[in-house]
Amino acid sequence: MARRKGLFAQMLDARKRAKELEAQAEARRHRELIAEQKRQEAEASREARQAEAAAKKAEVARLRQEVQAQRLADQAAAKAVREASQRAQAEERRQAAEARAKAQEAAAAARQEEQEAQARMAAEAEFRTEAVATRVADFADLLAGRNRRATDAVTELDGAAANGGPAVFVERLQRVLAQSRYPEGLTGRAAAHYDPASRELLIEYELPLQGAVPIVVAYRYTKAKGVTALPRKEPETKKLYGDLLARLTLRTLAEAFGATSPHLVDGIVFNGYVSTKDKATGRAIRPLLISIDARRDKFAEIELDEPELDPVLCLRGHLNAIVSPHPYDLEAVRPVVSFDLSKYKFVDEMDVVAGMDSRTDLLTLSPGAFEHLIRRLFEAIGMESWVTQASKDEGVDGVAFNKDPIVGGLCIIQAKRYSKIVGLEAVHALAGVMDHKRAAKGVLVTTSWVGKASRDFAVANGRIEIIEGRHLKYLLKEHLNLDVLIGLEKLPPGWQQTDLT
Repeated sequence: MARRKGLFAQMLDARKRAKELEAQAEARRHRELIAEQKRQEAEASREARQAEAAAKKAEVARLRQEVQAQRLADQAAAKAVREASQRAQAEERRQAAEARAKAQEAAAAARQEEQEAQARMAAEAEFRTEAVATRVADFADLLAGRNRRATDAVTELDGAAANGGPAVFVERLQRVLAQSRYPEGLTGRAAAHYDPASRELLIEYELPLQGAVPIVVAYRYTKAKGVTALPRKEPETKKLYGDLLARLTLRTLAEAFGATSPHLVDGIVFNGYVSTKDKATGRAIRPLLISIDARRDKFAEIELDEPELDPVLCLRGHLNAIVSPHPYDLEAVRPVVSFDLSKYKFVDEMDVVAGMDSRTDLLTLSPGAFEHLIRRLFEAIGMESWVTQASKDEGVDGVAFNKDPIVGGLCIIQAKRYSKIVGLEAVHALAGVMDHKRAAKGVLVTTSWVGKASRDFAVANGRIEIIEGRHLKYLLKEHLNLDVLIGLEKLPPGWQQTDLT
C-alpha cells in the first residue's frame, strides 16, 4: 500500500513539474513578444523622425526656390520697365525731331511746336511734382510696406542658432533683413551682433543722409520762367527727415522681432548712424542719430499700421529712445550703452533744473524727475552721468563715470526720494549691485536719512557713500544754486529745522 502511494506522488510531482515548465515557457514567450513590440515601436519612431526631418528639409528647399524665383521675377520685371522707359524716351525724341522739322516749314507749325513744348514743360512740371509727392508718400508708407513675411524665417533662424551658433544666426538674420524692399535711395543696410546670454540683438543701421528728403515741394511752369522749383520750408524738411529716420527705425525693429523667436531675442539695441564728411575738416564722420534699447513686450504694444501713429513720438515717448534733437543738422547723441556697459539701459536726458523754482520741495518731484536731478548734480560736480531705464535696472537708478585714472571709475547711484528712514537692506542691495557691476564706488542719495547700522556698513565696505537729505540740500545749493525744501513729516535725529527749510 505504501509503495502505491509513492508512485502516485511521483506522478503528481511529474505533472507539477510539467506545469511549471509550461508556465516558464509561456512567460518566456510573453517576454519575447513584449521585446518584439518594443523593437517595432522604436523602429516606427525612428522612421517617423526621419520622415519629419526629410519633410522639413524639403520645405526649406522649397522656400529657397520660391525666394530665388521671386528674385528672378523681380529682376525680369525691372528689366522690362527699363526697356519700356528706353523705348518711351526714344519715341519722345523721335516725336520732338519731327516737331522741329515741321516748325521749320511754316510759322504756323512753329507756333504749334511752341504750344506743344509749353505743354510738355507743363507736363514735366506736373510729372516732377508727382514724383516728389510719390517720394514723400513712399516715406509715409514705410511701415505699411515692411516685410511681413519675415516671420516665415523664424524656424530657419531657430535652426541656425541651434546648429550654427550666434554667427550663423546673425548671417541668416541679415539675409532676411536684406530681403526687405525699400524706396529708391533707401538701402536698408544693417549689421548685427547677437548675445545669446542676454538674448539681446545689436543692430547697427546705416541711415540715409538729408538728401533723401526732397527740398522741393512742387514744380511750377510759367511761360516767362519755364519750370521753376518751389522750395520746401526748412522746418518741414527737417521734420520729414526726422520722421523718415523714425519710420526706418521702427520698420527694422518690427522685421527683426518678427523674424526671431522670443526665446532667442528678448530685446534689440538699435543704433542708427549716417556716414558723411565733416565740412570743417573734410574727414569722414559717422554721427549717431538714434539709439534705442527696445524690449519685445514693449514693442508689441505699438500699432504700426495705425495712420495716426507719430513715429518720432513713439520712439521718444513709448520706447524711451535717445533721438538726436536736430537730426537734419547731424547732431550726434550718446548711445544707450556707453563704456561697454552692455547691462545698462539708459534713457534720454531730462532738464529737470530748468523747470524748478528756487523753493521746490524735493518730495513733490516724480521719481524719474528726482533721478534726473541727481544726474545733473553729479554732472555739475564733474562726472559724466546717465539715468537708467525704469524697467530691468537691477537696482541701478543712475550711472556716473569719473575719468580720473587714479581715483576714477564706474559709480553706481541709487536715488531714494523717501520721506522716512532708508532701511539697511537698501545699503546691502547697493553693495550687491556694485559687486555685480564691478563698480569702483556706490552712492546712495536720499531726501531722508539712514540709521547707524547703514552708516557703519558703509564705513566697513569702504566704497559706499551715503548722502542724506540735509547734505543733498547743501550740494544742490553749492553746485546748482538751488535752494530747495524737503517736506519731511518729522525732524530726523540730530537734524535742525534749517536742514529742511
